[in-house]
Amino acid sequence: MATYKDSGVDIELGDACSKLAYEAAKATFASRKGMIGEPVTLEGGFAGLLDMGDFYLVQNDDGVGTKIEVAERMNKFDTLGYDLIAMVADDAICLGAETISVTNTLDAPKLNKDAVEGLMAGLQKAANEQKIVIPGGELAELGNALNGMVWNATAVGIVKKEDVMTGKDIEAGDAVIGLKSDGIRSNGLSLARHILKEAFGEAWTEESFGDSTWGDTILTPCKIYSRSLLNIRDKVNIKGLAHNTGGGIKGNLPRILKDKNLGAKLDNLIEPHEFMTSLMEFGNVEREEAYKTWNMGIGMFMIVAQEDTENAISLLKEKGIEAQKMGEVKEGAEIEF
Repeated sequence: MATYKDSGVDIELGDACSKLAYEAAKATFASRKGMIGEPVTLEGGFAGLLDMGDFYLVQNDDGVGTKIEVAERMNKFDTLGYDLIAMVADDAICLGAETISVTNTLDAPKLNKDAVEGLMAGLQKAANEQKIVIPGGELAELGNALNGMVWNATAVGIVKKEDVMTGKDIEAGDAVIGLKSDGIRSNGLSLARHILKEAFGEAWTEESFGDSTWGDTILTPCKIYSRSLLNIRDKVNIKGLAHNTGGGIKGNLPRILKDKNLGAKLDNLIEPHEFMTSLMEFGNVEREEAYKTWNMGIGMFMIVAQEDTENAISLLKEKGIEAQKMGEVKEGAEIEF
């Protein structure tokens, strides 16, 4: 029975370390009290808010994780730019923010010109589609301090104060809509790689899966939701958004319900990707572990009033995003699915 911990990732330890880091970060907030850029305390938020008068400046960081290891194995780097933009821009949009710029840092044992060219070409394409500028970045050779490349980014966004989304208007009875993902995104790769290596050996990326290979399947780039969600905000009242990243449904949906003693009952889940159910079979992964580690076909949660459900799903479809109503917000903090 494979678990994320078996692949070398301890979610509980990660959560504990994240809490330590956030407490240290909060301890810096008072230093700008009464000044431009005064931070807003937002427990469990997907990004940080800085008070800039009529606007909030939004800032957050993330990376492509070990998905880059798959790219290195396949010598295919031109899709990872979508993953990098998605990880940060789709966090920022959860506060209603438009991502303006993304800077990136690429660390490698030794720089590879072809790899850099592919990564930056993909980043350029994804950023242009989302109307995001790349004002700078950093490349570093770190020798044997690393086993492979590490690619991370910082996003800077902006949102009018009256447009910021914190989930404050969510109430019991609201609809929970799931936005379908295109693949594994950039979370849970370590467990997927562990399972596939155990099943097929070191050359698992070359193994066939359907009409493709396991390597191409796992490398499927993220669908980026940010720009499409920005473009429909004036047509539907989005009460809350939660990016379904590490921790899955129970780790992310409560982040926009946390202060209201609300939960959700999800009785119409999006069908998981076929490759995810195959991974569950190969690794004997329990359902709870799978939904905690992978997105299982759900890239983002949107909460709207019941009467806005059909309109929201229709607007998303016009933007090329498949979505479905998965359930409702309910009284009590439990997430049932």
